[in-house]
Parts: sequence; C-alpha cells; structure tokens
Amino acid sequence: QVQLVESGGDSVQAGGSLRLSCAASAYNYSPYCMGWFRQAPGKERDGVAVISSDRRTRYADSVKGRFTISRDNTKNTVDLQMNNPKSEDTGTYYCARQLGGRWYDALGYWGQGTQVTVS
Repeated sequence: QVQLVESGGDSVQAGGSLRLSCAASAYNYSPYCMGWFRQAPGKERDGVAVISSDRRTRYADSVKGRFTISRDNTKNTVDLQMNNPKSEDTGTYYCARQLGGRWYDALGYWGQGTQVTVS
C-alpha cells in the first residue's frame, strides 16, 4: 500500500513564499522518483517538479528559478519550496511516487492533494 500525505497548502500573496511537504513511509520512499503535480480548476493535472532517488531534478519551465524540490531521506519527505508564486500557480498540488524503481517507470501513485491559492 502506497501512502502519501501532503501538507502546507495555504493562501498566499503573489511574491510571497510557501513550502509544501509530502510524507511517505520508508518502504514506499527510498528507491523511487518523487514529484509534485498540480491541477487548476477545469485544467489537466500537470507536472511541476520531479526528483530522483539520487537527487537529480527536473522542473516545468513555468516554475524554473522559483520553485525548488528536495527530499530528506532521513525523514522520508519530499518538499516543494515555492518562492515568488504567481496567480497562475494556484491549484491543488499533489505528491506523486514512481510506479516502479526503473528509470522509465511513470509517476502514478498520488496523495490526496493540498490547496494552494495565490492572490
């Protein structure tokens, strides 16, 4: 059973900052890529940032230079630091885990989401 729990969503002013966190069990965390996705009302769920087990990262072009994904392998958490958020960053943010441990396995396990509103 995969269990991912997001926290940290809030309403923030444009230009402020926010930090999201995703907690997972050690069994469900260690060898897998982890990521953050988001979904605005009426829009598709889209990737925001991904981090591999050895801490390689990729970001959506829209958040490069503003958001930072990180993982703490002691706490079994994956965070998303959101600096200078914009109104278009508003949405429900989901933590995701890779389906398998191979590099080509997709991210497909999801948490319940946490709401971020930028005004």
